[in-house]
Amino acid sequence: MQRTGEENDLTRNRSLAAALAVLGTAALALTVLTGLAGATSKKDSITGAGSTFVAPLVAQWTAHYSAADINYSAVGSGAGIAQISARTVDFGASDAPMTKDQFSACHGCVQIPWAFAATSLPYNVSGVGYGLKLTGPIVANIYLGHIKKWNDKRIKAINKGVNLPNEDIVPIYRSDGSGTSYNFTDYLSHVSKEWKNKIGKGTQPAFPVGVGARGSSGVAAKLGSTPGGITYVDVAYAYKNAYHIAKLRNRAGRFILPTVRSLTVVSKTVKRVPKGNAISVVDPPKTVKFGYPLCTFTWVIVPIQTAKAPQLKSFINWAVTKGQSYGHPLLFLPIPKVVVTAAKKTTAKLHT
Repeated sequence: MQRTGEENDLTRNRSLAAALAVLGTAALALTVLTGLAGATSKKDSITGAGSTFVAPLVAQWTAHYSAADINYSAVGSGAGIAQISARTVDFGASDAPMTKDQFSACHGCVQIPWAFAATSLPYNVSGVGYGLKLTGPIVANIYLGHIKKWNDKRIKAINKGVNLPNEDIVPIYRSDGSGTSYNFTDYLSHVSKEWKNKIGKGTQPAFPVGVGARGSSGVAAKLGSTPGGITYVDVAYAYKNAYHIAKLRNRAGRFILPTVRSLTVVSKTVKRVPKGNAISVVDPPKTVKFGYPLCTFTWVIVPIQTAKAPQLKSFINWAVTKGQSYGHPLLFLPIPKVVVTAAKKTTAKLHT
């Protein structure tokens, strides 16, 4: 029997778990070796902090970029913005575009889009396999506390033939300042008026129910030890931990997994980059029939004036061009050409 495109994508994505484990080990080894070499070399060094979402990709960049030693701490987007604002690092990384107040506090910083991926919705439901169907409004009602059981009639209605247990739903969220939380709540604000009016979007929203954990690795670990749990995390972490991931209904009415195909069609919708480089691609229009509705860009944040301007310009320009090739096994797809152009244009502003 001939496989559908989605089944082929799913087969390829399941193999990512093993690939990610190998990449993680290799990146760690190479990072250690890079650090040891740096102790005796005269290479420049650049320090950064922030997003845990983009950390797997930055680990690959750290291992393969040869012009400088890159030292990156995955402390969360909020902490990364705080550290670059305080100038305790050379760059920050965030999965949420900065607010006006954050720009003001950063005293002359710019945000540069440098990666594109997706937020997945993994779950730990007894007896339920891969690809449980969910909709945006259902997810919003789970995190609002309105849907409390996995066999709720609204979930059953779109999952015919699935034996859903009478199991408590445990929403798991990021307790730290998180760009992934921004992406998730930006999406929920698009699909639920109640969410938009009561909670809204942000890096550290006031989730009314559930349990919190720090970082992508924290929520992933919490999910593994929580029967009935559901969370939101970058797709690389979900595949690395071999979690079951939900199919999310898009505006075209199709239930879609985060795959290379479903992310690619969303990235192709970006035809222009707004001033300030704040790009949102959540909940794309119904014309994007096979698009996954919870995609995001992620940004590097740097001061326009900095003593490390030459090193940062070289690294960022490499990251948005040659560095993109290291993202595919992690489901970070190459950023569109129009975004590369905007990134280079902004990077060119950096000076000492």
